[in-house]
Amino acid sequence: MKSYRVITFLKNLSMYLILTFFALVMLFPFIYMLTTSLKLPADTFRYPPRLLPREPAFTELPGYPDKLPLYYVEKDGQRREFALVRSNIRIGTFAPPENPSAVVERFLSEVTPTGQSVTVNGQERELFQVLVDGQSVPMIQLSQTTVGEFVDPENPEIKAYQNVRLSQPVEKITWHFENYQKVIELQGLDRALTNTALVTILVVIGQLATSVLGGYAFARLKFPGRDTLFVFYLGTIMIPFVMLIVPLYQLMVLIGWTDRLAALIVPWIFTAYGTFLMRQHFITFPKEIEEAALLDGASRLQILKDIILPASVPALATQATFTFLYAWNSFLWPLVVINVGNEKNHVLTLALNVLRGRASDTPNLILAGAAIAILPPLIVFILGQRFFVESVASSGVKG
Repeated sequence: MKSYRVITFLKNLSMYLILTFFALVMLFPFIYMLTTSLKLPADTFRYPPRLLPREPAFTELPGYPDKLPLYYVEKDGQRREFALVRSNIRIGTFAPPENPSAVVERFLSEVTPTGQSVTVNGQERELFQVLVDGQSVPMIQLSQTTVGEFVDPENPEIKAYQNVRLSQPVEKITWHFENYQKVIELQGLDRALTNTALVTILVVIGQLATSVLGGYAFARLKFPGRDTLFVFYLGTIMIPFVMLIVPLYQLMVLIGWTDRLAALIVPWIFTAYGTFLMRQHFITFPKEIEEAALLDGASRLQILKDIILPASVPALATQATFTFLYAWNSFLWPLVVINVGNEKNHVLTLALNVLRGRASDTPNLILAGAAIAILPPLIVFILGQRFFVESVASSGVKG
């Protein structure tokens, strides 16, 4: 019995680990988008890329007016944090002409040209006076580079010299939430966000109203040609949207709704899918309850409002969530009917499309705009996901 429990526990643990792994794989692009939106522009171009936003660390030292960048320096066999106080210091390697392997390093400011030259390996080389162990020795210059002067912030008397470009800067994790303010000011994303919220809310309300009324009529009311009309109505789902763009745009021109938010709302408050979803849900509702309400003198609208709708919350929430996601992320139709130059009527998808060109050199701002567009529907989906399962499992009647 104990071995069975252990095996069951290991199986469950393995399953959870596998599911957790794939969940992290699915979530990683969203996590990387959010963290990159909080980075500095230079940090977004770093290779290899890093998940968390970082920026160079600085310190202040007495006698220096500006903040000094910190670098890692190898000193006395230890990796320590030193401040860069001076850069572009020229340093050279020198050696006697007769013994090129006896190399010494000196700052170029510490050596003196002799004005003489010597031939080494068929090449004429200039001689310098280099101080070695208190004596001036004539040497030739083998190479030259530039280094930086680093000091210990705790003890400025301790100095070190090394190549600045090859030195690793000290960095700290810093979250730049001001990127969101910048992207809003750059593209007027606050107006686009307001327009998108307005269009989405009105479309969701409109689709719920028309779908509930249409679905109830097709499910409960009997009239000539009901089933035939429903089949034709349902068949409109099979028509690709690209076939409707031109006639729909011509209709908007005829009405005078081009470049107006009404063109993003009114054509989409009628949906065959929503009507079908509501009809299928209302069919499962017991007729006996409606008949009893009719005998008590209730009208059809009272039955729908007071009896059926309170029991249809999962179906309504499901359609509202799907409609919200579609309306919020709509791009092709707004691109067609709203002029790119009319920024006051832009929705988020259009604003992000323009932002992609304006902020092409600052990917952190583009991803900040994408995060603003993605977070609201993501929150709505998370809050409404439990209704999906309830809508599938429920028959429309709660006991």
